[in-house]
Amino acid sequence: MSGSIAQAFAHNFLGQSPRWYKATIVGFLILNAVVLFTVGPVAAGWLLVIEFIFTLAMALKCYPLMPGGLLLIEALLLKMTTPQALYDELLHNFPVILLLMFMVAGIYFMKDLLLFLFSRLLLGVRSKAILALMFCFLSAFLSAFLDALTVTAVIISAAVGFYSVYHRVASGNDPRKDSEFADDEHLPSRHHEDLNQFRAFLRSLLMHGAVGTALGGVCTLVGEPQNLLIGHEMGWHFGEFFQKVAPVSLPVLVAGLVTCVLLEKLRWFGYGTLLPDNVRTVLANYAAEDNAKRTPRQTAALLVQGAAALILIGCLAFHLAEVGLIGLMVIVLITAFTGITDEHRLGSAFKDAMPFTALLVVFFAVVAIIHDQHLFVPLIEWVLALPMDQQPGMLFIANGLLSAISDNVFVATIYITEVKQAFLAGHMTREHFETLAIAINTGTNLPSVATPNGQAAFLFLLTSAIAPLVRLSYGRMVWMAVPYTVVMGLLGWYAVSYWL
Repeated sequence: MSGSIAQAFAHNFLGQSPRWYKATIVGFLILNAVVLFTVGPVAAGWLLVIEFIFTLAMALKCYPLMPGGLLLIEALLLKMTTPQALYDELLHNFPVILLLMFMVAGIYFMKDLLLFLFSRLLLGVRSKAILALMFCFLSAFLSAFLDALTVTAVIISAAVGFYSVYHRVASGNDPRKDSEFADDEHLPSRHHEDLNQFRAFLRSLLMHGAVGTALGGVCTLVGEPQNLLIGHEMGWHFGEFFQKVAPVSLPVLVAGLVTCVLLEKLRWFGYGTLLPDNVRTVLANYAAEDNAKRTPRQTAALLVQGAAALILIGCLAFHLAEVGLIGLMVIVLITAFTGITDEHRLGSAFKDAMPFTALLVVFFAVVAIIHDQHLFVPLIEWVLALPMDQQPGMLFIANGLLSAISDNVFVATIYITEVKQAFLAGHMTREHFETLAIAINTGTNLPSVATPNGQAAFLFLLTSAIAPLVRLSYGRMVWMAVPYTVVMGLLGWYAVSYWL
């Protein structure tokens, strides 16, 4: 009896994850305690950061919330951080949590409009290079004024819509009725090749869109949370921030867009896959039937969604309220005027966002550990001890490396605080202070596309519903981001070092 109970516990632990993965997580939990009590908290802190990155990399084996959460519970028990430090970190990032709770759900209620608009774009543009360029540029433009997570949520919603339509049709189901589209078990074998090609096609567009959010987000005061933080510390208004950062951000934007086109033309790093003809036919037929069968109620619902989208963009552009609260307003407007009064239909909108929201809390706990154990302090002190002419370039590199494994808002907060203290102490001129502030801003935004850890939009994409559908793993994201990381990182470093 005791043996069967033990086997049941072993089987239930992390569910269907491979045995080697379960054993690895158990090994991590044992190793952390050993390292903490033998080597010290700094080594244990770095070890835990690496382990958490591992859980993100293995997201397709097990959702990172469970193994990552176990690691962080252990860290709290070992007093590597405190519940109060975690709570303070969450309070500091509450706008991001609020955004995920309500904005992503608001985008869910616009899925019919998004599918309508993006299908016109997808079916109307035959050139994959031009289509990819449009995705990247539109993401960059929108992210300069809107939140990157909101833009990513729009792209994800559209991609899920396309995928579900084709998968349901290919499986012999009605694409307008809810049915399982995550399982290929009932998909005829003749459709497998087209589906795999369609997955590669969507993967490339999703990555171009995600990179676009970084290209545009670095340009303006409201593009990323750390931009607002740095702008506040420097006293820069919207136009002044754009002008100060432009010598770095605009050349990188152009280079990023050129890279997008070249990747599609050269078909490197997993890009360049075309939309299969059979998939195009299915999506075109669906769009035509949808137009022909659209009822007045459905047309009215599309108009309401369109009006809500315009209100959303206007409120975000003028920052009339926190992004999450604007998302809640969108939910209320669309549901109230499209006849959605069922609690269960309302609840389904929150399914995609809440797992990532919970994971983000765990991520902020990692940030609290980094802060409490002062893991980044030696690197900060080393950079600020360098000759002044070397500081901007090295600050860009240091911010990029740390942002790739941590929260870029946290990294920017630490660096701008330290640099401002040095300025107030009279150790640098105002001009040099501004140069370092630009290096911090661009460093936390550009090279951090190297990993899903570095950008919240990338992490959201990795853990979203679309990632397992199109086989977008952590490793594949890193691989597909390599050319962008090289181009954006090297050009950004050169601009910071020699053009400011």
